[in-house]
Amino acid sequence: MTRLMKTDEKYKRWITDISKRFKQSQLKAAVRVNTEMLLFYWGIGRDISAFYENASYGSEFYKTISTDLKDIFPSIKSFSPTNLKYMRYFYEMYPEAVINRQQLVDESSDAGNGQQLVDNFNAIFQIPWGHHVQILGKCRGNAEKALFYVRKTLENNWSRATLLNFLDTDLYERQGKAVTNFALTLPKEQSDLAQAMTKDPYNFDFLTLREHYDEKELKDALISKVENFLMELGTGFAYMGREVMVKIGDTEKYIDLLFYNARRHCYVAIEVKTGKFDSSYAGQLGTYVVAVNHQIKMEEDNPTIGLLVCKDMDKVEAQYALEASSQPLGVSSYVLSKLIPEEFKGSLPTIEEIEAELTDHKAND
Repeated sequence: MTRLMKTDEKYKRWITDISKRFKQSQLKAAVRVNTEMLLFYWGIGRDISAFYENASYGSEFYKTISTDLKDIFPSIKSFSPTNLKYMRYFYEMYPEAVINRQQLVDESSDAGNGQQLVDNFNAIFQIPWGHHVQILGKCRGNAEKALFYVRKTLENNWSRATLLNFLDTDLYERQGKAVTNFALTLPKEQSDLAQAMTKDPYNFDFLTLREHYDEKELKDALISKVENFLMELGTGFAYMGREVMVKIGDTEKYIDLLFYNARRHCYVAIEVKTGKFDSSYAGQLGTYVVAVNHQIKMEEDNPTIGLLVCKDMDKVEAQYALEASSQPLGVSSYVLSKLIPEEFKGSLPTIEEIEAELTDHKAND
C-alpha cells in the first residue's frame, strides 16, 4: 500500500471507487458477452431447424455440421453434435425470442403484457448457456416451465448445481401448491406473494432417517441441515429459531420452527407433523400465529403466516379447517425417500465414535 493510500482519505476513496467501477464494468461486459453468445446460438438453432423443415439430412447431420465448423474454427469447443442439438432446442423453445424482441421493447410502455414478454426475453439471454442446457433437457416442449426456471435462476443467482437440484425435485410442479386460506385472510397482493412462496409437497430428500422416525428426530434432522431446508423453503427465508417460546396466558407454548421472510416482510411459524393432517392442528397453529403477532412481530412487519407440514393430508379436510380460521395458514405435505433400516442405522458409527477413532489413530502415528 502506497503512502497516499495510508494518509490521504480522499485519494483512498477514489482508488476504492475505481476498483468498484472496474468490477461493475467487468460484470456488465461478461453479461454482454453471454448475451451475444446466446443470440448467436439461437440463430444457429433457427438455421438448423429450418434445414430440418426443408430437407431430410439424416441422423448424421449434426455430426457433419460439427465437423465442418470445427474445420473453420479449430480452437472453438462449442460446436459438438450435442451442443448443436441444444442450439436447435433453444430456438424451438423460444422461437419468437429474437424476432419480436426489439418490437416489444419499443412497445413495452403501452401494455403490461408487452413488458412481461420483454422481461422474459431479457431473462432468456442473461443466464449462462450451461444453465440453459439443463433447463432444455428437463423442460422439452414446455416453454412456460422453462421460463419459470430461467426467471428463478436470474432472480436467485442459482448455480448450475442448485438449478439441477430444483429441476430434479420438480419445483415448477410444486411451487405455490399448498392448501391455504391466504385469499380469505390477506389483501390480494400479500395473498399472491404468500401463496407463491409455498410448495406441495416439500422435498426432504436431503435428510437421512431411520424408517420409523419420530417428530423429534425429523425436526433435529431439519435443523442439522438448515441450509438445505432454507433452500427448499425458497428465496428470502431466514432461520430465527427452533422451539421458540410464546406465552399464552399462564402457559408457555413452543413453536416448532420460526422463520422470517424478507420478501414478504413477515414471520412464518412452521409446525412439523410426522402423521396425517388433523383439523386440530390448524387451531393450534393459528394460536401460535396470533401469539407471534402480539409478542414478536414489529409494527412495520406484515401479518405472520403459519405453515403446517404433514406427512400426508386430506386436502378437503385441510381446506375446511383453514376456512374456519381467521389467521393466514397453509398446509403442505412432505416427501422423504432416504430412509434406512432400523437395524442398519443402529450399526452405523456415531460422530463421537468416528472422532474417537481418528484421535486414537493420530495418537498411534
